[in-house]
Amino acid sequence: MAIPFGENAKESSAWWGIKKFEQPDYCNQRLSSIANHLQGRDGVATTTQTVDEADAPAGVKSLALLGIAILLGSYVVNAMDRQLFPLILPEVRREYGFDLPEAGLMSTVFTIGMALAGLPTGYLMSRFARKSVTQIGTLIFSAATVVTVLASGFADMLAYRALTGVGEAMQLTALLAILSSYFSRYRAAGVGAVNFTFGVGAIFGPLLGAAVLSAYGNWRAPMVVFGILGFVLMALVAILVRRSVSEVKLVDGEDVAVIGGARTLRNRNTVLLVILSCIAGLAAYGFLGMYPTYLREQLNFTPADTGNVMSIFGLGALASIGGGFLGDRFPMRPVLVVSLLAQALVGWLLFNGPASFMAQAIFAFAWGVVAAGTIYVNMAAYHVKAVSGELAGRASGIFVTSFYAAASVAGYTIGWLAREFSWTLAGSVQLSLICIVGAVLALALKPERMARHAASPQFGGLGRA
Repeated sequence: MAIPFGENAKESSAWWGIKKFEQPDYCNQRLSSIANHLQGRDGVATTTQTVDEADAPAGVKSLALLGIAILLGSYVVNAMDRQLFPLILPEVRREYGFDLPEAGLMSTVFTIGMALAGLPTGYLMSRFARKSVTQIGTLIFSAATVVTVLASGFADMLAYRALTGVGEAMQLTALLAILSSYFSRYRAAGVGAVNFTFGVGAIFGPLLGAAVLSAYGNWRAPMVVFGILGFVLMALVAILVRRSVSEVKLVDGEDVAVIGGARTLRNRNTVLLVILSCIAGLAAYGFLGMYPTYLREQLNFTPADTGNVMSIFGLGALASIGGGFLGDRFPMRPVLVVSLLAQALVGWLLFNGPASFMAQAIFAFAWGVVAAGTIYVNMAAYHVKAVSGELAGRASGIFVTSFYAAASVAGYTIGWLAREFSWTLAGSVQLSLICIVGAVLALALKPERMARHAASPQFGGLGRA
């Protein structure tokens, strides 16, 4: 076939343009694109994936994957920041004179900020670009981390820690929406990728924090270092993440068809998942908030050994992607019931099993695999799958709110139980007994009412940005 040049090229282009507009599918795609463009004038930048974009050049795909990597890297810093404060809590407690319940509350109060910011962030993402929400969240939690070193007492430090959670919730909610949309068919695996980076941060956060603490002999030094890291990642997101990656919106079509899912947030599965998320939050942050204090003050571990154990927990959390694929591959009820019962067993062993470094390291690793690598990942994905596509952002917000609302008091409750009774009873109740209750409740879920794809497997966003 001859390639037209000059006037012939113009005539050929015009002819093909007319023929394309005679095709209903093409017209529907163009009208959808125009509608999305008009919606974007209100501040929401959307990328509607069409057949025309499926043949993106390799360079564009590489830039898209680089953007995903940078976004996940920003969450590594988020995870590092969360692991830091429990590690330095004994120093903070000695300087300010906090008792165990107060120290526990200080360790996990940032999650109340996450809980309060979850639903509003879902609304913000319906009005503004997800990339912008991610950057603002990173700015807030990094600045609050640095400002914490200036606290004069319990009240203002509590406020700074809560503000840290607001920023972390904004970043997390936006990332969950971005990855759930970009990898639309394998949503649990997409969420698993986010939590995989949490595992990376959980590995390096305690190690770096302990190293800086030992080098400077002051708990404020690692706080400043981690805050600066957050500012650096915020700048990288601004420069390297394209909105065609962060604002993906799928066009209804055969390759992305979704059926099922409730049309309202008031449905059986969502209500049960909210309760289960509260249970998961209490158990997870009972561990994250006060387990390092238990190691240092009850088992007499050094800061370095405590940091090593928590880093090994992070290694377990790296199972997140595999845990996400389990949730995509197997039915919801067996996945949650088995995982919650396994969590109950590991939680009991943490506070009742052998107290040696090796034993605690093994138990911490297993906790990372089950709690962070399986339960958290699939709980987040099931919230999204419980509703139809247009409610996905709000469902992510509900998960963040319910999980972190419970987590906000987890440190206080396990600290109170330890002070009034013992660490053994505290761990048995908050990290074991309530997980058994959760496993029973999970049996009432209705998998047949969840959203599911009706067509062949395909990564919805990969290579189409």
